[in-house]
Amino acid sequence: MAKDPYRYFRIEARELIEQLSKGVLALEQGGRDEEQVSLLLRWAHTLKGAARVVRQAQIADLIHGVETLLAPLRSSDAALPRSTVDQLLAVFDQVNTLLGQLPSAEADGAGGDRVSAGSEALPAAADPPQRIVRADVLEVDALLEGLGEIGTELTGIRRAIDTLEALRELALTAGEAAPQGGRALVAQLDALERRMAGGAERIDRELRQTRDAAERLRLIPVGGIFTTLERCARDAAHSCGKQVVFDASGGQLRIDGEVLDAVLGALLQLVRNAMAHGIETPEQRAGAGKDASGRIALDVSRRGYMAWFRLRDDGRGIDMAALRAVLAARGQPAPVDDAALLARLLEGGVSTSSAVTELSGRGIGMDVVRAAMAKLGGRAHASSDAGGTTFELCVPLSLAGLDVLLVEADGQVAALPLDVVQGALRVSQEQVVRSADGDAIVYEGQLLPLLPLAIDAAGRSARPRSPRAMTAVVIRSQGERLALATSRLGGVDSVVLRGLPPLMTADPMVLGLYLDIEGEPRMVLNPEALGGALSGRHGGGKEAATPCPPILIVDDSLTTRMLESSILESAGYQVAQATSAEEGLELARQNRYALFLVDVEMPGMDGFGFITQLRADPQLRDIPALLVTSLDTAEHKRRGSDAGANGYIVKNEFDQAAFLAQIGELVLR
Repeated sequence: MAKDPYRYFRIEARELIEQLSKGVLALEQGGRDEEQVSLLLRWAHTLKGAARVVRQAQIADLIHGVETLLAPLRSSDAALPRSTVDQLLAVFDQVNTLLGQLPSAEADGAGGDRVSAGSEALPAAADPPQRIVRADVLEVDALLEGLGEIGTELTGIRRAIDTLEALRELALTAGEAAPQGGRALVAQLDALERRMAGGAERIDRELRQTRDAAERLRLIPVGGIFTTLERCARDAAHSCGKQVVFDASGGQLRIDGEVLDAVLGALLQLVRNAMAHGIETPEQRAGAGKDASGRIALDVSRRGYMAWFRLRDDGRGIDMAALRAVLAARGQPAPVDDAALLARLLEGGVSTSSAVTELSGRGIGMDVVRAAMAKLGGRAHASSDAGGTTFELCVPLSLAGLDVLLVEADGQVAALPLDVVQGALRVSQEQVVRSADGDAIVYEGQLLPLLPLAIDAAGRSARPRSPRAMTAVVIRSQGERLALATSRLGGVDSVVLRGLPPLMTADPMVLGLYLDIEGEPRMVLNPEALGGALSGRHGGGKEAATPCPPILIVDDSLTTRMLESSILESAGYQVAQATSAEEGLELARQNRYALFLVDVEMPGMDGFGFITQLRADPQLRDIPALLVTSLDTAEHKRRGSDAGANGYIVKNEFDQAAFLAQIGELVLR
């Protein structure tokens, strides 16, 4: 396969162009900075040298011009002129275009190894679409290191296998004639087996770590789009004779690059709309008592398993009367309510501009936003008043990087988002304040409610244990502080947050899942819903009614057990769990249960066999049992009915309301 002579040059050049663009925009906003100018000159010099190495004379000459424009600023007290900024940004755009036209190994075929003497002969190409996906160097290093470790372990195992085969040959020839030697060989074979087993375990661990590192390569800091948006705001302001300051926060959030690409297109359109329709001219702003420069602010945050992008300008707001007039002129009904009118605006196809310009007038701007939200399964919301306009884009995250605090409660490990954790302390039972409103502890002079974090996945009991001492983790939930009673802390980790399977979309307590080092799914708890879910689950016991016996979930899948358990516990049921039909039968004969939820496909005895055994036992035959399985054939449903199941639930047709209603009928009958 032909090599790409520009592979590394593209990466370096695009990174340097982004840094140069960001630095020039900062100089324009903050005035002259000799140190920053020197830094820009170093970046430009590096890029020019790299272009010379790969014989891209046109790019090198363009960057040489950048040096010429920047050099006088080192010894001048003058601010960076707007005209100079325009020239510099235009050069950066031209370099990006040339980078997009560089031939790749795939496009160049057998000639991909040749390096041209310049870019004049390159074929013309359209501007490449804006892309912000790129891998972090440290994470690439972690990936490569993991792969190297795997290679080392595999080499060792191959050598051990070769030795093992040779020893087996010796053992076969020794036979009964030399029993002592045979025993020695067996001992060596046993030792080799242990070594191979250990090596296989290490390989498995490295593979899982490498998998996580590879997933993180998809996660991009949101801050990577800020320079592009700032540049868009500046260019739009320049084209319509206005001034603007762009501010952004929340850039540390890391999300899937494909999601960020789609959101970037929508945000670019909203920034242009803000300049065309919202931000006034300097003269108009002066007359309204505002600063000459308008302000556009972007705030990015994660709420639950959603990313929120809030873009606000301080312009004059959306002209509701003009919007209604446009709709009336088209013969379309205009909503009386402003919120409904803004929702109509977000549907696209409407413009209040009287003329078509570079920025507005065609009525397609909101179409871009709507299409991006439809692609991502997100939603958009708009609000406007005399002080400006706000657009909020809310998109689900396919993957997200998250720093977490690992906690353990009743033998089960879960994770709390680190940004909501405010402290932790060891608490004895004597330090717990008991009251009619529930337990509490004193933390920093404040009495905080203490909620037991009962997340037992072993299935023996849904009730939290009461040890002599516990670790209380103080978090902020819905603006209030509360303490969670845990067994111990497991340390801080960085995990890749995954979405919930359809079975658990409505559970309020669980934010998502991550895979631990063993590849097992673990819960990431939702801090915003955690307080309400736990206080509702364990709150007070004000009713003296006899508690319902627990429901036993019998399933070999940890994920399914956890998800079903969370739904049932949120509905007020106690839950126990078994990982096999055999374990389920043993528990059923030792304890009293209200209902059995049984998977069909399990190692050993399957779900049909489990229910058959129940119906043959005089003590268990009257307890209802539901099959919950992915098998969806008439034959399997008939077998379930013949075995004595009280119902058959197909997982891919799961409806939580119907599920709980069916359980309620069976438990209370």
